Amino acid sequence: MQRFFKIHYLVITASILFLNACTSLPTQEYQPIEVAHTQEADNWELQGKIAFKSSTDKFSTNLYWFHHIKGNELRLTTPLGTNVLTLKNGQGVATLEVDGKTYHDNNPQALLEGVSGITIPFADIPLWLTGQIGSNDKIISYNATGQVQQFISPDNEADWQVSFMSWQQQSGVLVPKQVKIVRKDVQIKIQTNLWQALTPK
Repeated sequence: MQRFFKIHYLVITASILFLNACTSLPTQEYQPIEVAHTQEADNWELQGKIAFKSSTDKFSTNLYWFHHIKGNELRLTTPLGTNVLTLKNGQGVATLEVDGKTYHDNNPQALLEGVSGITIPFADIPLWLTGQIGSNDKIISYNATGQVQQFISPDNEADWQVSFMSWQQQSGVLVPKQVKIVRKDVQIKIQTNLWQALTPK
């Protein structure tokens, strides 16, 4: 599918043209809680930054991720808080909102890559952002305190190599502060500034 935009271009133009386009976060019906294990958090939100680099694109912007029982919501925003891109999935339907247009598919990863050219393992990232790994992931190394440091995640196109670079205490548990995800010419770095477990009010 033809690529309709470049993220780094949109970050600049959105900052200038769409200052009134900011929208509220989708967690108003939730309240913060502390958990003993990240697996206990059926709902959570993350605020941080994401840096993406490939052979054809490169950008760095703010990241917001809302994980809930029925799905996920990813938002990329400018430093001023203006939405550049929103990707939602739930109940077998994925919706991408970008550049004033809305796209639909049943596969959020394919939808994001087809429209924007951005390749990220959308279905697996929520697990990794909480410091967990999938049942098919292969651990390569642990850090000095016994936490997983690096592992390989199988993928049909090419395996992802994931590294938990550092950890921090959030909502009563340890979660990764910096995650690096690499595959072929794709490199993704995510920094978590806030991870908050949530429960419905």
